[in-house]
Amino acid sequence: MGLERGQSMNIKNYIESIPDFPKKGIMFRDITPILAHPEAMRYVTGQIVEFAKKVDANLIVAPEARGFFFGTPAAIEANIGFAPVRKPGKLPRETMSVTYELEYGEDELQMHVDAIHEGDRVLIVDDLLATGGTVDAIVRLVESRKAKVVGIAFVIELDDLKGREKFKDIPVLALTHYEGE
Repeated sequence: MGLERGQSMNIKNYIESIPDFPKKGIMFRDITPILAHPEAMRYVTGQIVEFAKKVDANLIVAPEARGFFFGTPAAIEANIGFAPVRKPGKLPRETMSVTYELEYGEDELQMHVDAIHEGDRVLIVDDLLATGGTVDAIVRLVESRKAKVVGIAFVIELDDLKGREKFKDIPVLALTHYEGE
């Protein structure tokens, strides 16, 4: 027996906190236990699907790899399209790209040019919102195609890093929050 529709779940019960990974001083939030528990996965997927319907999205866009875990099943369940965002050199057809700042340097993301069309209503899905740099880059990719980001959904939000502030005009869903850790 699982959760009934509309029931809440404490998703933190399915997130492991790993100290000093990938380097000393970092508290890594491991979402892979969610994937191992169908009831947790159904809950997360269901919450994202409800949000997609609320914001009237017709496409989910998610970055590799952890965004794929949640964005793909949500797109299937919501009966809307899915477009992957990947690191350079991973997509076989014509791509568009965006660079963004990291703590030390720059990174790049790519998406197929034909993945998004003018007027699409896009929900961006990822596992975790920290500073918001990756999602901000994806917003720029989406908007470059004259599509609209109508929402952003995360499993985890690190509140003290204030990534949400980058997205003042975009509805944000976060299923659980951590602060100061």
